[in-house]
Amino acid sequence: MDDESILDLFYERSEQAIAELDRKYGAAVRRTAANILRDRLDVEECTNDTWLGAWNTIPPQRPDPLVSYVCRIARNLAVKRYRANTAARRNANYDLVLDELEECIPSGMDVESEIECRELTAAINRFLETLGREDRVLFVRRYFFAESVAQLAAMTHASANRTSVRLFRLREKLRNYLQKEGLAV
Repeated sequence: MDDESILDLFYERSEQAIAELDRKYGAAVRRTAANILRDRLDVEECTNDTWLGAWNTIPPQRPDPLVSYVCRIARNLAVKRYRANTAARRNANYDLVLDELEECIPSGMDVESEIECRELTAAINRFLETLGREDRVLFVRRYFFAESVAQLAAMTHASANRTSVRLFRLREKLRNYLQKEGLAV
């Protein structure tokens, strides 16, 4: 079933929409959550919460592309669950992803500095526009979807070491870009 038909089912408030969404994008949603959570039960709960989130926001939203929309819901829910689960302990896999970006993105930002956060988000989006398609996909899959270096190496048909070096260079480019924008020291 295509995305438009699934969205039509949501607008009709048919419960079949959830079944079709799970059939078409369930694997992508589970993979997105699993890259962050690493616990099967948390991943399943996050997946179910993703379907609920889609049900509650479609309509009025009519996302295009639908897969990005549901994966973003899943990612946000997984990060929220991750923070709750690891308040007192560390998750080495996801913490590694965050640590890699820590050197590029200025620290000390809190909830009250929403304007700075929006400026940073806009700057990162502009930075991503300067990259080639493959580098942009690599960056987003690593730092938004938290895919492992091994997964990315397999995707790009490169060694893990070469992929790590490539990610390092992308972070360096990001750091330099943010410094030029006055958003990093």
